[in-house]
Amino acid sequence: MHRALTTVGLALTALVSLGCQAAGEPGRSTYDAPAAASTQQAAPLAPAAPAAPAATEPPPWLGTRPLPLRPDGFGEVRPTPRALDPREFTLPDTVRPLPGRGFRSRVRPAPAAVLARSTWEPGCPVAAADLAWVRLSFWGFDDRRHTGELLVARSVADDLVTVFRTLYRQRFPMERLRITPRAELDAAPTGDGNDTGAFVCRPTTGQSSGFSQHAYGLAIDVNPFHNPYLKASPYGDVVLPELASTYLDRAEQRPGMVTPAVVAAFARIGWEWGGAWRSLKDYQHFSQNGR
Repeated sequence: MHRALTTVGLALTALVSLGCQAAGEPGRSTYDAPAAASTQQAAPLAPAAPAAPAATEPPPWLGTRPLPLRPDGFGEVRPTPRALDPREFTLPDTVRPLPGRGFRSRVRPAPAAVLARSTWEPGCPVAAADLAWVRLSFWGFDDRRHTGELLVARSVADDLVTVFRTLYRQRFPMERLRITPRAELDAAPTGDGNDTGAFVCRPTTGQSSGFSQHAYGLAIDVNPFHNPYLKASPYGDVVLPELASTYLDRAEQRPGMVTPAVVAAFARIGWEWGGAWRSLKDYQHFSQNGR
């Protein structure tokens, strides 16, 4: 078993990510429950500098600056850089554009070559044959049509295509849709990742055992930087990504932040939103079972 399945937090970068996703609801399955309940109140944030105009191109240092680690294994939370406040750029697509115009999608069983560049390996809680490779159109921050990819449970692939078709029609912007590679599981956190993704074979955030719903292909994180994870901790708030604190202010709606319309699109297929949890907030996270 890959050592990332038994360690905490070192792989929480972009995605992952991103990391994320424990349920905050008492009495639910321990698969995605936090190790200890915490209060919803967030620690006061330091006064932010005036926001710079949105950059249409990512800064050259994006993803290259590892953060110091805290005693709990997470990266050190730092103020949001001006270049990422607001954050409104689109990274290059990772797959070829789908033909035609408007929303398009392709769903097929996950090929061996796709699995090889993912985090799947024997011992993950979902069989390779039960994963689907989904390519679909999405709307970028550059106001253009893009193509991304997701690895999800085959049982939910068609439902998720319906959700992303709705988001495309809403012109809800996303930075990039990408399959998390295995190398990111052991990478030091840089705190600036923003890939929308689904399958990641890893434990629940903040725990050394018990699989996340992402490890079953039954959860999706949407624009993690625009929709951070927040949980109180003895070492100070856990914010993931660690540089995304500016987006904890949910009263100021900005492009890329999850809206009621996005929550409703997932709710129509029976999926729940981590932003509605009580003991922590996971604004990026949607899952089939609410964990």
